[in-house]
Order: sequence, then C-alpha cells, then structure tokens
Amino acid sequence: MIMKQIISFLKKDIVMCISLVLAMISMFIVPPSKEYAHYIDFRTLSLLLCLMLVMAGFRSLGVFHQLGQVLLRLCHNTRQIALVLIGLCFFTSMLITNDVALITFIPFTIEILMLSNEHKLAIPIIVMQTIAANLGSMLTPLGNPQNLYLYSLSGVSLGSFIVTMLPYCILSLIGILLTSLLIAKHAVNTANESYNTWKISGYRPKMILYTLLFFLCLLCVVRILPYQILLAIVLILIAILDRKNLTQADYALLLTFTFLFIFIGNLSNIDVINAKLAQVIQGHELLSGILASQVISNVPAAILLSGFTENYHDLLISVNLGGLGTLIASMASLISFKQFCAVYGDSKLKYLFWFTITNVAFLIVLYAYAYIVS
Repeated sequence: MIMKQIISFLKKDIVMCISLVLAMISMFIVPPSKEYAHYIDFRTLSLLLCLMLVMAGFRSLGVFHQLGQVLLRLCHNTRQIALVLIGLCFFTSMLITNDVALITFIPFTIEILMLSNEHKLAIPIIVMQTIAANLGSMLTPLGNPQNLYLYSLSGVSLGSFIVTMLPYCILSLIGILLTSLLIAKHAVNTANESYNTWKISGYRPKMILYTLLFFLCLLCVVRILPYQILLAIVLILIAILDRKNLTQADYALLLTFTFLFIFIGNLSNIDVINAKLAQVIQGHELLSGILASQVISNVPAAILLSGFTENYHDLLISVNLGGLGTLIASMASLISFKQFCAVYGDSKLKYLFWFTITNVAFLIVLYAYAYIVS
C-alpha cells in the first residue's frame, strides 16, 4: 500500500521529485548555510504564486468559460482557434513575460477545448503555445527573466536589444505559423446551453478584486510595484474575501522552482565546475548557453555563464534559444506542463514526447541560423 502511494506521488509530481533529488545531492557537496537564502529568487516565486491565485480566481468566476464561448462564436474552425490561442501567447509574452502568458492562457485554452469537445487538440495547441511564449518573449527585456538580467548587466540600449533579437523572433513566428497550419481543420460545435446562463452581477465584488490584483501583478512584472507589497496585498485580500481560493495554487510547482534554485546555487559554488566552465565558455557562448539551458534551464544558465564571458550578445541569443529543447530548459515550460497534467494526466508521456520533438526541431532551425550569421 505504501509503495503504491509512493509510486502514485512520483507519477503526479515527477519533475518536483527530480528537482528535490538534485537539490539534496548538491547539499552533500555544498553544506547548507545562510548563503542558501541568496540562491532563491523570491521575486519570481512570489509573482508566480500571486498570478496562480489570480488566475484561479478568474477561473472560479467563469471568466475563461465566458471568454471561451465568445472566441468559439468568432472562430469557425479548429485551426482558427489554434492560431488565435497560439498567437496570444506569442505576442503577449513580449510584455507580460512568458510565465504570465502561459499562466493566463493555458487555463483559457483548456476551457475552450472542453467547451468545444476538442480534447484531442490539447497536446498540439498547448505545446505550440509554450513554444510561442518562450520565443515571443525573446524580443524585449520584459519578456523573460534572463533578458531582464542580461539587459541590465550588458548596459545595451533598448533599441540594440530589440535589433539583436528581432531576426530570431521573426523566424520563430514564421515557423510557428507554418507548424500551426498542420493542426487539423474542421468545424467546431459552438452551441452551449451555459452561454446565456453566466451572470456577472452576483460575482461583481470578486471580479473587481481579481481584476485589481491582476493589474497589480502587471505593475510588479514591470518593476513598478515591489513584489513584497504585491504578495502581502494578494494574500491578505484573498484570505479575507475568498479564502478557499488559497488552496488552488500549484504549490508543488513553487517547490520545484525552489529546489532548482538550490541546485543551481550550489552548482555555482563548486570550484571544479567553475574552473571547467571558464575553459569551455570563452569563444563558445552560443553553444554553451544552449547546452547549459537544457540541464539547468535558461534563467540560471544566463546567471551562471555571465560570470565567465563578456560576450553578452551571443549569450543573450544562446539562453533564449536554449529555452527550447528539454522540459526544464525554460521554467515557463513547467507551467504549461503542470496545467496540462492537471486535466489530462493520463497523456503526460505523450505530451512530453511531442513537446520534445517539436522543441528540438525549432531549436535546430534557430541554432543553424544563429551559427550561420555569427
């Protein structure tokens, strides 16, 4: 019985378990100390928690359900729906980050697929949404954490930053559009009795609450509002006005991030590894960033490798392209995977297969372009 429970737990949160094991192994090499507190990106974790709670609030009010019905009435076939959903992730990620885009639109997508009874499209659409969010976010410093970090570190102008990433963004958009055209095209069922039964009047106070909290999250994303203040406001208001919603966040995902931060932090404090990195990175920033991202994800890779090179141009390109490939290459990819598994848990292996195949294909094309022009 206990063994079955352990196996069930491992199947449910395999990524978290792997990250825990990595963190524990690294702790034997670098014993715990007060420095561990500096490993963890509390801003990212706080913002992620706040956004998960806000999105759960909107979902409980039926917002995604209602918006899904509107979209279904505007789109006449599955391909149009797919292009809209994927395009939303690509373009919004430039301003609200890839994490926020996926937290916002993956639940929206799942709601639409349920309304239209098109569950078989969940894997191709969500996989492409994840790729779109990771690649669309390349264009701006606000698009993802590694961009903001390297933008601040390098001191380049906003214009130079965008010019550097624009060709890759355009090539990515072309690839996304072409790949999306492979999604099956057929008419969708837009009839649903609940369309006219959804009432906002009874939920107006909560709707105002979560709309306000969402805008506060955006202010935090652009660093106008400190994350500590945002976290306090979100937790206090939801605890008072919608307490049951506090249980709806994916705390396993937050633990996964925490364990990975500890693992990467310890890795960067191992002298042998640091010395080896210094030898291999110089002159090979493009490939180094891509390969490192596959193992430790692109945000930690950017932070780790920036200590061994001043070629921020190639490093910027490499860690953005490095978000493609494995599931942990981009932390944002974990978000869509977890949300997919929450509804379609029996298909997680199939999802991972198509996710990896599609990501590797995009990575090969973009790396080939980067290698040619470098």
